[in-house]
Amino acid sequence: MAKAKIKPIGDRVLVKHLDDSKEQVRGGIIIPDSAKEKPQEAEVIAIGTGKKDENGKSVPFEVKVGDKVLISKYGGTEVKIDEIKYTIVREDDILGVIA
Repeated sequence: MAKAKIKPIGDRVLVKHLDDSKEQVRGGIIIPDSAKEKPQEAEVIAIGTGKKDENGKSVPFEVKVGDKVLISKYGGTEVKIDEIKYTIVREDDILGVIA
């Protein structure tokens, strides 16, 4: 598990996509990285400070660091830290935890 140099704020979660190192080949044509779909499986690297309810009480996260999760295909913001690509997503963009 990687240790990131960034701490998300609020209900945001920092994830690292699980590398799908298999090259995508369709009909004998290798698909370039720029045309590949972003994988939906990711590992939680860091969680934010938490969301507050209408009374100002902290709402606990449903994920924890180290969880393998499914995230929405187009959700989040990609960031690059020390040549490693991460995505910052809202907890609502996490579809589920992989058991």
